[in-house]
Amino acid sequence: QKNGSSFTGFILLGFSDRPHLERVLFVVLLIFYLLTLLGNTTIIALSRLDPHLHTPMYFSLSNLSFLDLCYTTSTVPQLLVHLRGADKSMSFGGCVAQLFITLGLGGTECILLGMMAFDRYAAVCRPLHYTVIMHPRLCALMASASWFIGFANSSLQTVLIFLVPLCGRNKIDHFFCEVSALLKLACVDTTEYESEILFFSMIFFFIPASLITFSYGRIVWAVLRIKSARGQRKVFETCGSHLTVVSLFYGTAIYIYVQPSNNYSQDQGKFISLFYTIITPMVNPFIYTLRNKDVTGAIKMV
Repeated sequence: QKNGSSFTGFILLGFSDRPHLERVLFVVLLIFYLLTLLGNTTIIALSRLDPHLHTPMYFSLSNLSFLDLCYTTSTVPQLLVHLRGADKSMSFGGCVAQLFITLGLGGTECILLGMMAFDRYAAVCRPLHYTVIMHPRLCALMASASWFIGFANSSLQTVLIFLVPLCGRNKIDHFFCEVSALLKLACVDTTEYESEILFFSMIFFFIPASLITFSYGRIVWAVLRIKSARGQRKVFETCGSHLTVVSLFYGTAIYIYVQPSNNYSQDQGKFISLFYTIITPMVNPFIYTLRNKDVTGAIKMV
């Protein structure tokens, strides 16, 4: 075991045990990354250019697109470089920064999706008071709070993870600095650290999940009171896109971070991580545009 003071950086193994897969992944991920940039930049631009989209919903949606752009950019460009080159190293500071940024952006998106659920509740259940409830100041405050809480949680978790002694171990069996992969490098029992991280993660998830459950519980109750099929269909169109995005995001996050470590497959974890780092941010703009007349109309106008 090497002295921890001589530790300089990490080696990201990624998919190096599958050299033929690396070539295919490079092409596929490059295409997906370009689509992610195009789709999310389009949503942000439309929200700024079209006056009809200067609403609380599209303010939140442009924030979501910006988050997705930042989240994908924090991992995918580096992965593309590693897939095409022999050097797969990363400095210690770079790993700390990447973990902090990805956890912070992921936590911010988690809270932002909860706040967007509240926006849908106000639109469906309080339509006459919607503009009063979702005041621009409240929207700005909610967005700022989501960023602050997300990165505050990230700071706590990053400190907890890098308090774990590594004893010079530096080969991360992943394509980016990720919580479970870093904990596997520890040269001590990590049960206590994992319990602390799980505890804080569960509290964090509980807060946005409660907001989403409350909002959609009230929405379902409102739908049941609507007698016309047309009215119910209109509510579904209003909430369907957001509910789909929530299901994709929370489904993968819960699978990765809440399951017991002894049931965790590292290879399976890599492909699930690919899903939420590149696939989900890529499909989010398409989910919101395919059935959204406001966005498609804005695209035609611009």
